Amino acid sequence: MASKKLRRAGVSQELCELLNRHHVESCKDLLSLTPLEVMRVAGLSYQNALALMRSVSQHCAPPVTTLLELWKPKSESFFSTSLPALDDFLRGGLPLGTITELAGPSGCGKTQMCVMLSVLATLPRALGGLDAGVVYIDTESAFSAERLVEMAQARFPEHFSSRERVLQMASRVHVFRELTCQDVLNRLDRLEVDIISTKAGLVILDSVASVVRKEFDTTLPGNLASRSNLLTQEASTLKYLAHQFNIPVVLTNQITTYLGNGGGGVPGEGDSGYVIAALGNTWSHTVNTRLIVQYVDARQRQIVIAKSPVAPYAVLNYTIQKEGICLDGDNQEPIGEARDPGLQPIRVRTEFKYSLSQAVGTDGGS
Repeated sequence: MASKKLRRAGVSQELCELLNRHHVESCKDLLSLTPLEVMRVAGLSYQNALALMRSVSQHCAPPVTTLLELWKPKSESFFSTSLPALDDFLRGGLPLGTITELAGPSGCGKTQMCVMLSVLATLPRALGGLDAGVVYIDTESAFSAERLVEMAQARFPEHFSSRERVLQMASRVHVFRELTCQDVLNRLDRLEVDIISTKAGLVILDSVASVVRKEFDTTLPGNLASRSNLLTQEASTLKYLAHQFNIPVVLTNQITTYLGNGGGGVPGEGDSGYVIAALGNTWSHTVNTRLIVQYVDARQRQIVIAKSPVAPYAVLNYTIQKEGICLDGDNQEPIGEARDPGLQPIRVRTEFKYSLSQAVGTDGGS
């Protein structure tokens, strides 16, 4: 919470502008100074400098929450995915104030899900939406404006029957293409301002794995630790903002191969490993909810609830249609016992030839 901007901690606009000239922008920046330094940069008396620091410190202190407050059902604690069976398992949808990860192989519908959620977030609350903007961070240049409009009109034909509503929806989705690790970090540093200025009710990072896997060869000494530090920094910022604004943050993740005893996602005969979510077991503990998407056959796919604080392990069948993700009638299909979410096997295409040496060289099975 110390990374909260001073303006959001109750500091006046005039004083914020004065402090910004000395590169004091966040609560952490201010509280890192001595009272005498605050006197100098803010032009305050000693007593007023102490009062300012006490006020900012109180805003940074996490509020005390009782178990009763946590236990009370809240009508606006979840963001509906518009997929009834999935929402039922998740007790209402994607939990607000937390991070939800969508992991799976290429072409399985991760970006399609993100585009669908973007449409849903802009909808009026009467239609199950958030009536809010969307901050969409695209690290793979995979976002398609045409697909967004097509999905909106196909999924909600009555609401988006007029061109005016389509344009209004499109204007609320703010896409930032960030193609390097530094670009992503810079965007996350500005994300608090972006959320406020766009009135965002949803943040999407598609994908969290793309840039780090391209820039960090974990077979080289020190790179694995550097990558872990970067991911920890990103997760910390996103968790803080999700909590502060009480909004859902959705990340997509790729796959890698885990060397060990065979599992349900063995890519080919003779391989001594199986496919799991990328970025390692430590990363899997940073996300609050992990949904895995995987192949069943050329047409059908599955959503696996691999990790959730409220939902049981479950599997739902779906297809990708013009209107986006569509659950099949006979949704639930058991595929074995639940595993550690970080080691949950993921099914890939049967003809998919996954290189163990390439995957391990990228992620080290970490």
